[in-house]
Amino acid sequence: MGDMFSNGDEAVINRKLPKELLLRIFSFLDVVTLCRCAQVSRAWNILALDGSNWQQIDLFDFQRDIEGRVVENISKRSGGFLRKLSLRGCLGVGDSALRTFAQNCRNIEVLSLNGCTKITDATCTSLSKFCPKLKHLDLASCTSITNLSLKALRHLRYLPQCGAQLSLEDEALKHVGTHCPELVTLNLQTCSQVTDEGLITVCRGCHRLQSFCVSGCTNITDAMLNALGQNCPHLRILEVARCSQLTDVGFTALARNCHELEKMDLEECVQITDSTLIQLSVHCPRLQVLSLSHCELITDDGIRHLGSGPCAHDRLEVLELDNCPLVTDASLEHLKSCHSLDRIELYDCQQITRAGIKRLRTHLPNIKVHAYFAPVTPPPSVGGSRQRFCRCCILL
Repeated sequence: MGDMFSNGDEAVINRKLPKELLLRIFSFLDVVTLCRCAQVSRAWNILALDGSNWQQIDLFDFQRDIEGRVVENISKRSGGFLRKLSLRGCLGVGDSALRTFAQNCRNIEVLSLNGCTKITDATCTSLSKFCPKLKHLDLASCTSITNLSLKALRHLRYLPQCGAQLSLEDEALKHVGTHCPELVTLNLQTCSQVTDEGLITVCRGCHRLQSFCVSGCTNITDAMLNALGQNCPHLRILEVARCSQLTDVGFTALARNCHELEKMDLEECVQITDSTLIQLSVHCPRLQVLSLSHCELITDDGIRHLGSGPCAHDRLEVLELDNCPLVTDASLEHLKSCHSLDRIELYDCQQITRAGIKRLRTHLPNIKVHAYFAPVTPPPSVGGSRQRFCRCCILL
């Protein structure tokens, strides 16, 4: 075995194994290991840097302080083989490098530019021009992206996952609704300038929509939920956290038409009441994850309906009830037959007791319960202004 892996192209392993088999072995290696193999010998350098080994690349755990020329070199090396690339957090990569990338890697399907803050609409124009197979693009925290990018990328099956503070307006969404009938996923989180007008256009034009995030889009009203219910029956994921104008009327229209809903984030939809839970319990049998945190009008009666609905026994896995002051131990009793319930959040539910949680655990022994119990009146500060921690706060 002494010379099995010895340096040089005449090592035993190179003579015994055909190049095709070595190439197949290299295809399972990550970026770091491939680069190390490329330094072993001339033969391994050729095999390790073969484009077929560079179909999926994630530089996030490898090196994030790369410059644009590294991306250009990778694109030339991998060429048409590359299908998935993550440049998440690569702050030094800009429009010029990504234009070269787009020209060289025309078969790219999944691209993450999350946190690449130097890029602008020019990158999206390049991707639109050279990458017709692109299906998923993550532009979270790319704050220079505007309406022009959505217009350029309207061919995508999955529209960009847009981060906070992007300059997207209704005009861009009208292009989406008109030109993206195959759209499945749309994330517009915290695009605060978006209104019902633009979103209704999307709903009417994108009937295959399955995942829809408009959390933080504070201008939207029940009119958007009504349009979503009328036009998108296959919706599975809805995130509308902090959309405080939404009411029971809108969620009723949605629930009665979207029977495939699996995940709903309704955090800080402060106007909804038990009426919404009644509709969800009747019409949404596939519901698995439901967040009602800071929905302060929810009571035990709403949880009772949810706990007796068709989703409760086999589907419901996560229920978040943080800061629901009207919820008591009675709600926990209503949930004891939810055998799939894996986690429940009860922070700041002041009418929930340790005894109530203990009783729930007798029925669901593996459930994760997150809660704490703080005194109604904080203890007086003693001995100066040093920060004090409440000794009776207990994390379950």
